[in-house]
Amino acid sequence: MTVNQISVFIENKYGKLCEILALLGNENIHIIAATVADTSEYGILRLIVTEPEIAYKILKSNNVNVNLTDVLAIATESSAGSFAKTLKFFTHSGLSIEYMYCFSLKGKSVLILRTNNREAAREVIRRHDLDYICENDLVNL
Repeated sequence: MTVNQISVFIENKYGKLCEILALLGNENIHIIAATVADTSEYGILRLIVTEPEIAYKILKSNNVNVNLTDVLAIATESSAGSFAKTLKFFTHSGLSIEYMYCFSLKGKSVLILRTNNREAAREVIRRHDLDYICENDLVNL
């Protein structure tokens, strides 16, 4: 029901994003999904990758400010209406979506979510029989 996400805190300076990605590329880590949130001084690069634990160790060993966190991954149809329907289940349960991003593959979209209460979110997924993705499922997509 969850997948590991790499979160990298990087200075908002020319070439920093390329440096981080090159470290992972040199070790043949494949990126499944990525998003960047930035401010004028720093950015947060969030990645779903093929080998999250290895990616974490690579970045840590290169003095990169990185975290490994669990996020929810839910498969849905590739339409705004499907996204809204899925998110409504969480909203009606009183859960806040802290952030969300997605990727699409083979006609399906996978929503990557972080909520304010992971256990309650898991219960929403079970109760509404949502199609979730586990870490092992990612390499088979």
